[in-house]
Amino acid sequence: MRITISGPPGSGTTSLARYLAGKHGLDLISAGEVFRQLAKEHGMELAEFGKFAESDPSVDRMIDARQKEIGEASDDIVIEGRLSGRMVENADLRIWLSASISCRAKRIAGRDEMDEEGARVYTENRQRSESTRYRNYYGIEIDDLSPYDVVLSSETFGVDALGTIVDAAIACLARQREGAL
Repeated sequence: MRITISGPPGSGTTSLARYLAGKHGLDLISAGEVFRQLAKEHGMELAEFGKFAESDPSVDRMIDARQKEIGEASDDIVIEGRLSGRMVENADLRIWLSASISCRAKRIAGRDEMDEEGARVYTENRQRSESTRYRNYYGIEIDDLSPYDVVLSSETFGVDALGTIVDAAIACLARQREGAL
């Protein structure tokens, strides 16, 4: 099973990915964690590294190519990243998580030890930066959710409820596969 989980910053994609990987014994690759690690390696804050990525397409292209390569070559994996649902062409299940900017800013503020207003501004700037890069590099309009099989609100549902919903989708896909055999 290849599952992709995408969504805007702070929507809970990493939490859901960890839940699914743990519950179903899947490997996990996170584009966000790779991006954060690269920022550290370059001695930059995330926002600064995002600006750097705007001027150096090789950053995004490297992360995106790596998750595509790993995701498409693996049989039992969760690939978490803003573009994973678009990059991993042979994914069995593509999930998009959504939540309001205020909800996501609150989460990011807690996670990154920021004040909420600062987190909101940071998140809005990050989204604009990513949207511009994805449009320029790949012709992708990030707000187009048509590639996704399941779109869920992480503001409405916590990680356990999201996991239960996705578990049901996984079970349905497994039954469909068995019927096809």
